Amino acid sequence: MSDDEREQWEVVARGLEETGEYRVIRRYHTVDHYTEPDSAPTQLGLIVDTETTGIDGQKDKVIELGLVLFEYAPETGRIYRIVEKFDQLQDPGRPIPSEITALTHITDEMVHGQHIDEGAVQSLVARSSLIIAHNAAFDRPFVEQNWPAFQEKPWACTMSQIHWYDEGIATQKQELIALSTGFFYDAHRAGNDCLALLHILARVLPVSAVPALKPLLSHAMTDDAHIWAIGAPFETKDALRMRGYRFNNGTNGRPKAWHRTVSADEKEEELVFLESLYPSARSTARIDVTSPLDRFSVRA
Repeated sequence: MSDDEREQWEVVARGLEETGEYRVIRRYHTVDHYTEPDSAPTQLGLIVDTETTGIDGQKDKVIELGLVLFEYAPETGRIYRIVEKFDQLQDPGRPIPSEITALTHITDEMVHGQHIDEGAVQSLVARSSLIIAHNAAFDRPFVEQNWPAFQEKPWACTMSQIHWYDEGIATQKQELIALSTGFFYDAHRAGNDCLALLHILARVLPVSAVPALKPLLSHAMTDDAHIWAIGAPFETKDALRMRGYRFNNGTNGRPKAWHRTVSADEKEEELVFLESLYPSARSTARIDVTSPLDRFSVRA
């Protein structure tokens, strides 16, 4: 589609939205620049995403690594531009499970003989002040095992450290968050997922009216309390899910339980919430307090 055709359809889309009867979901197109430079101090952040042969960071293998280095203002959460993009495939040395190929469309033929450039990865990590992932508890074990430089940087997680429910977005799934903020994209490829996540972080949240990156940064440099709701009765699952908890099935040596990460100063509030669901929560819950350098890592 040409730029002129796209603009014509955009006029139609805006007309539909102005009626109040329609919402238009637009296809994502790469945005290299979000905001014009100003006098605010800036830093570089690095968004990371992986496609893997499975969910166990100690046993399964990375088959694709996506990275996006971007410039932002720590004080405002304003994103300025993409500095560098990286997306490479890697041969896992074993057949890719059929369900992974069905999800990602990555085949054995595509990865055969491929290898991720370790030097390039190390360079991008070294230039960044903060590593960001959607579900960092999944991605961090994989990348740390392959590229130790990831161990030396603070991490933030857009899935658990932005209160999407408070913004009227009743999901933690990245694809659905994108739809809620007005766009769609081709998901489950590492490079695409990184670019889409940056696009989400640049958008203004519907309730707090700030860029989505800002509340993430507010949380990023403080200690975390990772709450494991051990012993939570089955009938509490819906309330836990609505609160932002996710279920871990016992992988990576972690408990088989619902869990959620909050800032350390929110720990007491979270325990009170769990006690409202089941009285034994305070005595059975496990709380892991971690620093930005350690959180989401199996080392913690």
